[in-house]
Parts: sequence; structure tokens; C-alpha cells
Amino acid sequence: MNFEGRKIFIIFFIVATSIIYSVKLFHMQVIDNTWSERAAFISETRREIIPPRGVMFDRNGKKVVSNSPYYDLRFIEKNIVDLDTQALAKLLQVHDTFIRYRFDEIVKQQGIYKGKSNYQKAREYTFIQGITKEEIARIAPELYRFPGFYEVATSMRNYLYPNGANILGYIAEVDKEKVDNDPYYRSGDFIGKAGLERFYEEELRGQKGIKYLLRNAANNTIQSFDEGRMDTMAIQGKNLTLSIDIDLQAYGEQLMKNKLGCIVAIEPATGEILALVSSPSYDPNLLVGRQNISANYPKLLLDPYMPLFPRPTQAEYPPGSVFKLIQALIAMQEGVITANTGFPCTSSIVGCHGHAPAGNVSSAVKVSCNPYFYYTTKKIIEQGKKKSIFEDAAEGLAIWERYMHSFGLGVKLETDIYGIRPGLIPNPAFYDRWYGKNGWAFKTIRSIAIGQGEVKLTPLQMANVAAVIANRGWFITPHCVKSIGDDGPHPEYLIKNKTMVDSVHFAPVIDGMRRVIEEPGGTGKNAKVPGITVCGKTGTVENPHGKDHSVFIAFAPMDNPQIAIAVFTENAGFGGTWSAPITSLMIEFYLKREISDKAKEQRILDAVILPTLKKK
Repeated sequence: MNFEGRKIFIIFFIVATSIIYSVKLFHMQVIDNTWSERAAFISETRREIIPPRGVMFDRNGKKVVSNSPYYDLRFIEKNIVDLDTQALAKLLQVHDTFIRYRFDEIVKQQGIYKGKSNYQKAREYTFIQGITKEEIARIAPELYRFPGFYEVATSMRNYLYPNGANILGYIAEVDKEKVDNDPYYRSGDFIGKAGLERFYEEELRGQKGIKYLLRNAANNTIQSFDEGRMDTMAIQGKNLTLSIDIDLQAYGEQLMKNKLGCIVAIEPATGEILALVSSPSYDPNLLVGRQNISANYPKLLLDPYMPLFPRPTQAEYPPGSVFKLIQALIAMQEGVITANTGFPCTSSIVGCHGHAPAGNVSSAVKVSCNPYFYYTTKKIIEQGKKKSIFEDAAEGLAIWERYMHSFGLGVKLETDIYGIRPGLIPNPAFYDRWYGKNGWAFKTIRSIAIGQGEVKLTPLQMANVAAVIANRGWFITPHCVKSIGDDGPHPEYLIKNKTMVDSVHFAPVIDGMRRVIEEPGGTGKNAKVPGITVCGKTGTVENPHGKDHSVFIAFAPMDNPQIAIAVFTENAGFGGTWSAPITSLMIEFYLKREISDKAKEQRILDAVILPTLKKK
């Protein structure tokens, strides 16, 4: 083999290659000016594109929540050159001191880690959010005078109805903890903070896009990097179809104006929440954007009537006489009474309101006889299974508690709104803590028989009890979203939850609820709706702090029910006086879209039922 020849070839190849590269480098650096210009380019800038949030529609296709175009003013400090703070303040129409204050605020928001600030001069931050189209038209042409600042098109929520604030929630700037723990978010991003905006955040927020830009040494954007081949499109969040009937919601809020309380309406067959009224309420647009939140949130928070408090899901009230319906159902299932069992109206045991003795369950429901349900509940709690009355009561109460849980009481209804409260269904351990083990029996806890004492339910649970009875023994967990995009609701909102009571036992209770409204002597005649058979139950809840609370639950029509409802009016007295007529108006509006008794409607609209609050 000719090794000498190969050696010469390799040497020649290396020398030739070196000469070629040297000539090319000389050409790039000395002759071709375009390469000098390219060297002035800094690394590409990666800019996130925030997608519009998903839109919300009501169950009838009416748009409830949309997006309006706004702009953010953002900055990267390392690109800021000789900032004239007074000129910038004049352009933004803010006080001179705001510019320095805002910089300090942003740095402070980033927090400290291991003694050092998390703030980074090379990172993008939002200086001002929620700039309108009109404002940006004035600001944008002047931004060239302030290198490092630039506008970014974004959007903000637009709530098309001044209703449903406690359902929809609101969005606000993401906090540092979320930024640190979720790579999706950057400082200045918005996130759902309450209601459906929070629960469905991942579905509503969409998918961010990325746009790569080239800047020159003067920090001016030259062009898209690689002609945009690396860019990704932002994908709008999924739309939500709500179960809410926005017109029914608005009507309910109108009826509850100048009153404290709430209305919950559910479609029994699906568990879809039709209305979730919390009164007083507020226009959700009051909490759109940083400036509005700063101005309005403190006012709403300090309002003594607590408009921010979601009464339907977080207020826990004694249910009063509506609780008697469940006592009757449990007692029949346990076999301690039958549908035809009668008890005397012994008012010396527990006070009542003067009526003929109830000879069966249906009649007892109709007249809401307190002694009847005292005897009924006593039979559930003390069944004689143990020799000791104390041990017997403990075992009976444990059985009673399991029934209650099967109705969704004393447990959280895992609905799609945050902050659900479980209510309170006392168990043996609860009373052991109060009275000591073997220190109590039914007589000690008898107030639970008529929905007083330690028992607490949320209005959502009360409405769900009406749905359970309407369905003759089962319910689907109440929820506010009918469909995520075209995919339907979350799978758990399709499951039937069966109670421990067989369907056969519901007939006498339902007949009694019909008689409450339809027959003379019933306690709920004000809930009557022409042409519709309504089944309901009044409740009057003792209030140690003032006038009693008014409660009514119902469903309609009696056959093939379309709506189950609970109305709770604080400090309004007897359940049949105020909550019953409100119930009838809601049912008629939903089923007929018109109101036949205008005088009844006007009476409710004109009523002011607000307690006088003591000044602190």
C-alpha cells in the first residue's frame, strides 16, 4: 500500500479546508456587511400568547360569559434604557410616584428564596393590566420612547348578565405560590379564583401559544424567528354549557331583592342546577380586572349583609319541619311504623299548632304535626335492641346517621363549585363528647326529630332532598355544568346515588306533600300554582338571634317532576308566608314562562325583609 501518497492527500485536504474557511470568515467579517448586521441580533425572544378563556352559555344557549379585548403593558427590565418615569407616568395618566411604586410591588410579589429575590431582570412582567382599546390607541404610538415596554393583546371577562355572581365566580391575577408550583402560569397571568371560573380553570384557560421574535441591539423587533416555523398557535379554552337557566336565575334574584336568603332549583332527573340564588348578590362585572377588584372587593367584603357569602352552598341552617319528611321515610324503611300508623298530637311533649290527630303518614306531613314526628323518630332511635336505653339510643342513632348520609346529608355533595359545606348530622360520638358515653338517650336529643337542635343542612342539600323525593329514592349529585365543550359533564355527574329507602315508601310522603298545598288545612297553600300539581313542605326554623327563618321545599309536577326547589328566607317567620309563595313563582316561571298571580308577585317584589344590624 502507498502510505506516503495517503499522507500527502490528508495533509493537502486539511490545508485546503483551512484556506476555504479562512477565506469565508474574511468575507463574512470584512466584505459582507450583512453578517455584521446579523451579529448585532440578540437571541430570539420567546413570547407567550395567552388564549381567550372558554365562553359560557346557559342551558338554553344564551351566552352568559364572554371575552372582551383588552391589552396589558409589559416590560423586561434588562431592555429598559434611561427610563423617564415622569414621562411614562404622564403617558399612562397616573401619578408620578406610581411608576416606582409599581416596580417595587412587582419585585415584592416575586418573593425571596434563600435570601435572594426571585425577581429576574430578564423575565417578562406585567406592569398594567386591563387597558382598553381606546386607551391603548393613545399609549401604543408613544411606547417607542420607552424601550423595554410593549403592549400585548389579551382579553378580560365580560359577564353579559348582572346575575349569578356566586355561581360564575371571578378571575384575578395568579399568586406567587401558583406560579412557583404550576409551570403553565407566569406572573401577571389570570386564574379562576371562585365559582365555576375556579373549578373549571384547566378547561377554561386553554393552551398558550409561543411566538419567537428577533430583536436587534437597539431592542427593536426585526422579524419572526425562522419565519415563524417554530411558533405555536394559542388554543382557546373549552366552552361550557351551564345547567343554569339564566332567566330563572335573574328572576330568582329579583324576587329575593331586599331579603337575606337563597333559592336552589334542581332538575331532579339529571341533578342539573337550574338556579342558585344567593341574596344579596352583586354584578359579577364589579370584579373584572385588577382596578375593579381593588376598588370593589373590599366594599363587598365589608358589606354587613355579606354579598360575597354563597349562602346556598356554605350557609348551614337547621332545616326545621322539612326534615320530618326524611324521618317518616327512615321509620317506614326500618319497619317501626307503616304508612297507616297514627300518633296522638300530644302537645305537652312537644309544642304543636292545634289540629286533629294524624292517623297516617300522609296526614302527619300535611299538618306538620310535631308530636307525630317526635314519636316516629323515637321509634327509630330506641328500637329496644339493647337492654340499656343509652346503648340502644347510640345504636339507633348510628343507623339513623347512615340513612342521612345516603340522602347526601352530613357529607359534602361533591358538586362543581368550591366551598361546599357538609352540614351537620350528629352521631353517637358527637353526643358522647357533650354528655359522656352512656350519658344521653333520645329524650336528650329529641329536637332532632323536627329538624332543630344540632342538625344543620345547606340550602343545596335541602333542594336535593326535594329531588330525592321527586325521584322516589335516588339523586344525581347536583352540578352546574351540563357539558364541557361537546363532551358532556364530568362522569361522576351521570351516576345515580340510591338512598337506603326503598321507592315504595315514598308514596305516602309525596301524597302528604301534595295535600300540604292542595287541601284545606295544609300549611303551604301559598305555594299553589294553577294547573300544576305541586308537592311541598313548609319549615319554620327557630332563630335565637331574631325572627324565625322561613323555609319551603317542593317539586313539580307531582308526576314526571321537572323542578325541585328549596327557598330559605332569613328572619321571615312562618315558612308558608314568604318562602312558599316565592317557591310557587319560581316553579310557574320555569314551567310556564309567565306568572298568573301578579298580585302575589308584586307582594314579593315589594317586600323588604332585612334585619336591623347592630353597629360595631
